[in-house]
Amino acid sequence: MIGLLLVIGAFAGIVAGLLGVGGGIVLVPAFFYLFTALGYGSAQLMQVCLATSLATIIVTSARSVQSHHRKGAVDWAILRGWAVWIGFGAVLGVLVASGLRSVVLQGIFGVLGVLIGLYFGFGRNSWQLGTVMPSGLKKAVLAPLIGFLSVLMGIGGGSFGVPLMTLHGVAIHRAVATAAGFGIIIAAPSVLVFLLVPIVDAPPFTIGAVNLPAFALVVAMTLITAPMGAKLAHAMDPKPLKRVFAVFIMVMALNMLRKALGF
Repeated sequence: MIGLLLVIGAFAGIVAGLLGVGGGIVLVPAFFYLFTALGYGSAQLMQVCLATSLATIIVTSARSVQSHHRKGAVDWAILRGWAVWIGFGAVLGVLVASGLRSVVLQGIFGVLGVLIGLYFGFGRNSWQLGTVMPSGLKKAVLAPLIGFLSVLMGIGGGSFGVPLMTLHGVAIHRAVATAAGFGIIIAAPSVLVFLLVPIVDAPPFTIGAVNLPAFALVVAMTLITAPMGAKLAHAMDPKPLKRVFAVFIMVMALNMLRKALGF
């Protein structure tokens, strides 16, 4: 278990640094397959995977925001304006997720994972829905939705926040930096609630729904390997990498969906 968690954390860190997305989209299915293989296949296993992934995001997102802030890339106006709404959606997501069976959460992860993979594979930087970030009623709907869907997948704000911002005229580097802040806003309140969720037949050393060994080992590895991924991103063409990652996401998501459907 320790060896596999170190490998999972190292890979998630490289992906996060290389592509500017949180490692959660890798961690959740990896945790699920690991714990299932070790014999922990309860009806609440996905809650453990989601909560543990979100716990790692608190640490990695905080470090990412600090790094981006030093470069002046974080749009604090967007963060302040969207924080409360996103946090509300995240807490609502925990309350919903804690009452769902693992198989339902697998299906949700599968469907949303395919959609994210399709965007990575076929999305274009030239696509635009507007030149300014949404406000008013539109923001009141979209901001909680980002938090809600992110918690149901156990991921930070990057997979939904970056496309939303770039589609509304925010430069990609600024969107990635700001979405790291979304990750903290989503993960911190969610993990606090998940710590109070009772889990039956949880893996060893699990408090609430957060598995402590998985959290500690993955965080240790991602902090080491994320800077490596960032260096690779500057040395390589990101377009083919994004397409490869899109295929990887969709394969994992479709496999999760297959399991949810009982095939």
